[in-house]
Parts: sequence; C-alpha cells; structure tokens
Amino acid sequence: MALSTTTSIAVLPFKNLSHTPDQDFFCDGMTEEIIDALAKIEQLKVISRTSSFYFKHHPASIKEIGQQLDVAVVLEGSVRVRGEALRIRAQLIEVEEDAPFWSQTWDRKMDDLFAVQDEVSLLIADEIREHLGHLDLSHPLVQPQTNDLAAYQHYLKGRFYFKQWNAEAMHQAVAAFEQAVALDPNMIGGQVGLADGYSFLAVAGFAPRAAAWTKATQALRTAQAMDPNHAGLNHMLANEAFFTQADFGTALDFALKALAQVPTHAETQRFVTFLYLLCGQFKKAQDHIFYAKSIDPLNPETLFYEALFYYRTGKEARAAALLDGLLQDNPQNLPALITSLYLKIKQHQPETARAQLAAAPEAWLTPDERLGLSCLIDALDGSESLPQLETLIQHAQDPAAHHAHSYLFLVYARLGQHDKAYALLDFLFQHQSSILLLAFSDPLAEDLFGSSDYPIYHQKLYPTPVAPAPKPRSKGPDPATVQTQLAQLQDFVAAEQPFLNPALTLRLLANQINLPPNQLSWLINASTGKNFNTFINQYRIEHFKKLAVDPTNAHISLIGLAYESGFNSKTVFNTAFKKAEGITPGAYVKGQR
Repeated sequence: MALSTTTSIAVLPFKNLSHTPDQDFFCDGMTEEIIDALAKIEQLKVISRTSSFYFKHHPASIKEIGQQLDVAVVLEGSVRVRGEALRIRAQLIEVEEDAPFWSQTWDRKMDDLFAVQDEVSLLIADEIREHLGHLDLSHPLVQPQTNDLAAYQHYLKGRFYFKQWNAEAMHQAVAAFEQAVALDPNMIGGQVGLADGYSFLAVAGFAPRAAAWTKATQALRTAQAMDPNHAGLNHMLANEAFFTQADFGTALDFALKALAQVPTHAETQRFVTFLYLLCGQFKKAQDHIFYAKSIDPLNPETLFYEALFYYRTGKEARAAALLDGLLQDNPQNLPALITSLYLKIKQHQPETARAQLAAAPEAWLTPDERLGLSCLIDALDGSESLPQLETLIQHAQDPAAHHAHSYLFLVYARLGQHDKAYALLDFLFQHQSSILLLAFSDPLAEDLFGSSDYPIYHQKLYPTPVAPAPKPRSKGPDPATVQTQLAQLQDFVAAEQPFLNPALTLRLLANQINLPPNQLSWLINASTGKNFNTFINQYRIEHFKKLAVDPTNAHISLIGLAYESGFNSKTVFNTAFKKAEGITPGAYVKGQR
C-alpha cells in the first residue's frame, strides 16, 4: 500500500500575514483544504495534516523537512486578509535541490474563496505532474461544503479549536460547529465535527456523558441522511459501533467503507490497524500501520499504533523503544503508559511495573485501572492469594465498570482460571463492554489461546468481515493506440516546436494535439519514462545545441540562446542541461567550438 516517494508532497501550514492573529484559523483551514484536495489524487503521496503542521512550531530547513517526511516536494504559502480582500501566495520547492520551481500569487475577494481553493489546488497538482510524473487529475478537486461563507468560517474555527484536544478548546469547537450548522444545516462537515466534538467531551468526562452522546448521535444521524458515503462520517460510525455497542464487525465494515472513499484518511488507517490487531490479522494490520506511517509519520498516534503492532506481534524491544520515546515526549500519553505497563508485565518485570504505576499521578488513571493493573502485577507469580483481587471482583459486579471487567478477565487468564474468564466474557454480550474486546486477544491473555473454547469466542467477538470490492483499475489504451499517439506527439513537437513557448504547459500541449491531459501525461510517462518537463526540456536542449554551434549566433550569450530555445530561467536551464548532458552548457559549447 506504500506510495512512491518520488511523487510526494508536504503542504506546510500557510503563514498568516494578516494584521490580526485570530486569522490563524483561516490560514490553517486553507492549508487543510489543499491537503484534502491533493490527497484525492491516487498516485500522489500527500503528508497528513498533523505531520505537516508539526513544523509550524518546530522550524526546520526544507531538506530536513523532506528527510523527516520522506517527500520530494514541499509547498509553502501565505494568506493575507484585509476586509473583503484576499491575497494567497504559494510556491513549490524541490527538496533535493532546495530550490523553488514554481510560485504564484492570487488576489481575490472573499466571495471567491471556494473557487480560488480549487484553482490553487489544481494548479499545484498540474505543476507536480509536470515536474515529477504522471497523475490522474479530476476537476474540481475542491468540493465546497457550503455556499455560505459565514458558515464556512465558523466551521474553520471549529476545526482550529478541535485540533487543540483539550476541554476548553473542545467546548469552543463545539460552539463554532453549532454556529456553522445553524447557518447551514446541510453542511455535513459541521455535523461530523459536532459528533466528533461531543463524543470527545463524553468519553473524556468533560460534559455530562448521556447528554453529550445523545447530541453526538443526533449529529451523526443527520450527517448520515445527507451522505452515507462520507469518509469522516463512516470513521465516526465505526468508532460508535465499537465503543458504544461493542460491535466489532460493524465497526470494521464502516472503517473499510471510509477507506474505500478516502484511502489517505490517516485516522481511519490507524483505527483499521487497531481492529486487525484485535482479531489477529497481523499482515493486514501491518499494511495499514505502515501506510499510515508513510503519510503521517510524526503523529504520536501513528507511533503509538506502530508500538501496539509490535507489542501484539511479539516484537517487544521495538515496542518498548517507541513507547519510551512517546512517554519521554509526553508523560501523560495514557495509551502509551498503559501499554508500557502491559509490556513490563508480559516481560515479567513486576518491580519495574510497580514503580512505573506508582509514579503515575492519581488523576491519570481511573481507580479501576490502577486496581486492575496492581492485581495483574501481583498475579505474575501465578498465586491465587492476591490481596486486591476480591476488591476487583466486587467492582466488576457493576455492569458499567468496564475497566474492572477487562482487568479481572486478564487476571483470571493469568491465573489459569479459564471458566471464570469465559464467564466474564459473556458479560460483553449482555452489557456491550468494548474494553473486553481489547482484552480478549491481548498477549497477557495468551494462556487462553490454546483452550478449546478460544476459537469459538474469537469468532463470536471478531466476526470475519466481508471485504469491500476493490476499485476497478482503469486500463490504458492498447499498444497500437499508444504507438499511434506517441508518433502523433513526436511529429507535432518536431514540426511545430511548441517547446519554444516558455509558458507551455501539459494542458496547453494536450489541447494542441487533441488528447485529454490525463492521457497525454500517462503517454509521456509510460512511453518515454520521463515527466513532462524533462520530455519538453530535452527538445529545448537539442534546439539550444544547434543554435550554440552556429557561428552566426556567436554574438548571443548562452543564456540568451537558452531563452530563444524556450527556457525561462537560467537556473532551470543549467540544471536541465547538466542533468541531460553530464556537463555544463559552457563546457559543451567550448568543446564543440
């Protein structure tokens, strides 16, 4: 599932050049729209928002950014808003040369915002295709979520606050999403944002749980009626099925449906990794986590799920190194903390585990989590006389005490009390405890894996999903047609010399020879192994060579001859010539004369 590094881009957060810092949300929104638009291009690897935005607060050189994100091209930009006037600047930079190869400025009115987002995205995609290689581009790349500019601005504010992941900001995000859907109830992004915000507040305990879940569910149902295929919606429905209904099969179905629509949705890639790890399909889990890592490598969530993959597949040293790094960066990373404790228990390090658990402040873990972990550590020696076991059993009598159920199950498994463990699993179906779904296949329950009942419960908990049908791949033209079109292209270029126009683009050439741009892009790449710029520049170089050895042109400088050959930049000319001929233009001409 990995994407090519050579056809890849990172879109850095656009700089806010407005006089007011509160326009940051607008700049971030512009950046996200471009990322989302480019991510729709199947052959292009686009780094996800979190990893690109890492450099908003961690300055680095273009080469350092390229190396960390493993991309060939970086997009930088800026936005200035003055009243109703909007100025957008963008430039594409090749990482290897650390040099811009395209830049443009747009001066528009705010009323033109949605059109300019599509224009910017399409121009960027065109330039990447001409510079790096074939891409199938559709138009438009940006589909406006609303025609109401005010609603859109509230939506952008909601996204801005949502990404801060704390209680105060999440309440601000929900308020902004509420304003967005009040102005445009049919704005599906606003409805999905509401569902996401309210579910976060419910799970984290920052709002009354029942009321918050009710509002989250209402927003989900509203969005589902608008577009049941929306990727963000299906990601939320997958989480709802798993965490509120303990329905593994439905959760995986929704998640795979989301990826069928938007394969580059990194959050869903991670969630599918998690689901496949639970049911033991480790090869599929590996494919998804490595794909997520290729498009979102700096996101702590990606690193956590990679660590979880190594923990669940027995690569404990790799898991420990990643978990230690995550906890060093953020000691309050609770998933990493708990998995680190599980790993120490698995490696039979009770004293180290006890010390790490004791060092965690009381507020970080629920009472049942701390109690359950203590029992697990005490159960390492296989003794049934655990001082805290009776307390854990009493707590597990509460149908809502999901953490107590999970840890009691793991303790029973460690003690070899299989009947009690399976009896507790039956609780799952009565009370929809998703946490037992996590515990059942955990390596700490490995003593159960060989029992005769294990396959029966495994199939009951993790029903095999029906894989969605793969998208049909478009077939290229037959070989005879390819040869005919290639000959047509070569004859036209040789006779009409369109390369002498420094403003020649792939779309312009495609129009001149009556071929769709996507077809011409594919033809050049598949038949010559070159991208559009390299293909055209080769003709320009040959033309330059003829001019340069003609004595009647001795009075014209080399760069003057390059301009007459269709080049519009000294740097581009020198780079292209040396790459094609292996020597500088000056050395070539000197040798010929």
